[in-house]
Amino acid sequence: MDVDEMDYEQAVALYHEDLHRFALSLTRNADDARDLTQESYCRLLTKSGQVRDRAKVKSWLFTTLYRVFLGWKRHEKRFPHLEITANEHELPMLTPETVDKMDSSVVLEALQEIEEHHRTPLVLFYLQSLSYREIAEMLEVPVGTVMSRLSRAKAALRTIVTARAAQPSDTNVVPLPSKHRNLSKSS
Repeated sequence: MDVDEMDYEQAVALYHEDLHRFALSLTRNADDARDLTQESYCRLLTKSGQVRDRAKVKSWLFTTLYRVFLGWKRHEKRFPHLEITANEHELPMLTPETVDKMDSSVVLEALQEIEEHHRTPLVLFYLQSLSYREIAEMLEVPVGTVMSRLSRAKAALRTIVTARAAQPSDTNVVPLPSKHRNLSKSS
């Protein structure tokens, strides 16, 4: 009998406890174990055509659960979760009063002070909603270069806007810090 013909509810009834127990042994967290188990069953629903023999559903589920778990671990290593309170010292000083003083004209004026080869990807990504790949193709540069330029442009823009917003409201012009005036053309 093909898995497509097998009752999905029957698979849940037969293997859920064992699968959840395995997930719990991997994650050591009940919530993550439930998510991992659910993801395995979700994949069974969407990819049941990969299982041709009903006798192999259990091993397919366990293998899938383990592969999903490994994928989560890889993602966690590449993109670690950081609590904001632990890294507060790295954030720019933006008080509510500073944000209240900001408006789009300040940001757009500050944007004009960033070199064109850094400003262009920023405008295309945030104002035109283009993807990294679309920007890379348009500018005829690698995707990594687009990402690097976006990162540098955001840092420069943040510095300029924060400096402007921190100044008294009677002056709006803040000279661009020298390190942002001549961002490396090599990126």
